[in-house]
Amino acid sequence: MVSSPSASARRLSRKVGDLGFAAVLLVLSLVLLSQIGEQTRWIPRVPLLAQPGFWPGLSLGSMVLFALVYITGSWRDPERPVRETGTVPELWFWLRSLEYALWFMAYVFIVPLAGYLPSSVIFCTVLAYRAGYREGRVLGAAALLGASVVLLFKSFLQVKIPGGALYEYFPAALRNLLIVYF
Repeated sequence: MVSSPSASARRLSRKVGDLGFAAVLLVLSLVLLSQIGEQTRWIPRVPLLAQPGFWPGLSLGSMVLFALVYITGSWRDPERPVRETGTVPELWFWLRSLEYALWFMAYVFIVPLAGYLPSSVIFCTVLAYRAGYREGRVLGAAALLGASVVLLFKSFLQVKIPGGALYEYFPAALRNLLIVYF
């Protein structure tokens, strides 16, 4: 006879900072939604789905809705006082995730200097290494992914991304090729 899992085993486990995180998420969502009128505009006689403010407004409205559901679930959790981890490990866990925001900021800073192609290839490879991949095959695949993303955005989608200052050191014909396609 197979027994069904107990109600406590089926439940989602909550951690120490769950309610606090839900509250911060809700406040942030409400602040962003309150600014939608200042950041986007509604154009007369333009279909709803083509309005510049429609998709950001829908996203922020959904963010508020899901934050409300999240905070309600965290608040009503009967096992809320039970702590699975301490406050310091929980905070450290959240602070560690900021590392990737710093990686992104470094990438944004480096692209105008080194160019989109070298920056993307280097950062994809370094981030794969940082994530724990050490095999040359995987690191090569990460570099290939970085180059593929650049080719997709610059060549096929024709996204206008400024060339890097490093490109100025190349001969004129090669520089133009790099700026346009890489």
